[in-house]
Amino acid sequence: MSSRSRGGQWAALAGIVAAGAGLALAELVAAFVAPASSPVLALGAAFVDVVPPWLKDLAVEWFGTADKLVLLASMGAVLAAGAALAGWLERRRPPSGRILLGVVGVVLALVAMNRPGASVVWTLPSLIGVGSAAVLLRLLVARVPAQAPADSSAAAGPVAPGAPGVPALPDGGASRRTFLTWSGVAAAGAVVAVVASRAVSAGSRAVEVVRDAIRLPRAADPAPAVPAGADLGVPGADPYISPNDDFYRIDTALRVPAVDPADWSLRVTGLVDEPFELTWDELLELPLTEHHVTLACVSNAVGGDLIDNALWLGYPIRELLARAKPQADADMVLSRSVDGWTAGTPLEILTDPDRESLLAIGMNGEPLPEQHGFPARLVVPGLYGYVSATKWVTELKVTRFADDEGYWTPRGWSALGPVKLQSRIDVPRGGSVDAGEIVVAGVAWAQHTGIDAVEVSVDDGPWQAAEVADTVGPDTWRQWRYVWDAPAGDHTITVRATDADGQVQTSDEAPPAPDGATGWHSVQVSVG
Repeated sequence: MSSRSRGGQWAALAGIVAAGAGLALAELVAAFVAPASSPVLALGAAFVDVVPPWLKDLAVEWFGTADKLVLLASMGAVLAAGAALAGWLERRRPPSGRILLGVVGVVLALVAMNRPGASVVWTLPSLIGVGSAAVLLRLLVARVPAQAPADSSAAAGPVAPGAPGVPALPDGGASRRTFLTWSGVAAAGAVVAVVASRAVSAGSRAVEVVRDAIRLPRAADPAPAVPAGADLGVPGADPYISPNDDFYRIDTALRVPAVDPADWSLRVTGLVDEPFELTWDELLELPLTEHHVTLACVSNAVGGDLIDNALWLGYPIRELLARAKPQADADMVLSRSVDGWTAGTPLEILTDPDRESLLAIGMNGEPLPEQHGFPARLVVPGLYGYVSATKWVTELKVTRFADDEGYWTPRGWSALGPVKLQSRIDVPRGGSVDAGEIVVAGVAWAQHTGIDAVEVSVDDGPWQAAEVADTVGPDTWRQWRYVWDAPAGDHTITVRATDADGQVQTSDEAPPAPDGATGWHSVQVSVG
């Protein structure tokens, strides 16, 4: 490898180190300005905003709830490649590398400034971070070793063009030890900046302490006890009540908002005669209701696991709206999260006296976990989350579908999102099983309508009735099981459900977009 090629590699490393240190400093500045002003978080959030539905579905299908981690890792890889290019350009044609960083910094600043709730000061992390990266890039490239001597302690040769006060030679450079020393100091400074930013951004940990100290009031209207037969106890099948730690999470927040209940309030605004604001303390004094509700994500594919069931504690949304007195021409409620995310929910559903739509503060007997919307969120039986399940909710705006849109509607999703009748096989999930009697089991759901029957077919044979477990009500899923005398060979097991209105689950296959997936779930097993 030529010395010029080796020099290019060192320059690329200089770009990565400089950009990494600059981003670390940007994180520290963002900790003082606003956590959401972080260049990485702002860019990631902007990407989520513009991603088309098909790509969102693909990401959820491939990575599930790890989609945010994959997005951040992918962004890191792209930024590292761009930083390496900046280093290479800075060595070959200075100051082109610094110009590239400057352009990126301006773009990041503009992206941050255009985030919901942003102000001009949100540009500071990007500008300061990239500005410091440009300065550090110049200093590091000036010390790039043009060759890799066997003795790294050899005397330094001439440095690259642009080094202050030192003549430049075409293939000159500092010693490898000098370059690595400077790079190591820069990397150490980046680590210090990241640690300091985490120390300054202690809001999340402080909110966690506040949450752990909260003792929720007793429900004035407690939920009925879960029947003993609601959970069939089949190993490998999801339990009737999903533990909080296992409850699926799909949202657009790359960093979970840290909201102190003392600073939280809910505003009810829009087309109402009596708008008002509700504080946390006022909410706790209201007569609260408990209700079991299964929530589902519209991105859930047939047989997918983006659905779970929990016991929620909260105040009926219909009572909040009744207090505000919606005007006659209103037909939608636009709920808004602290991070700017919105959902549009039909007003008639939220005011339905037979539907327990809640402003929820509790989940399975404890305050909402931070990742599930602490201190308050919406829970609406029978609707997909993208049109109802607003976490960290701060506003209910009574409006009209003709005047407002939720976050996902202009991105190609249906304005209305009723949950579709579905069923799923949890065990066996495929693979090999022993011949003889095996238990086939899973869950079926038709929120706010209820499940009446579940049937199983093997190898497209006749439908056989499965045992359907008890349930606390029509707003939750129901477990089912079927005992199959499995003969040797390869087989396909299929399930379908019938709801309480007599509707049989359709076999027509449809993707999640624009209003939820349909089709029968099947698994292939090899019986030995």
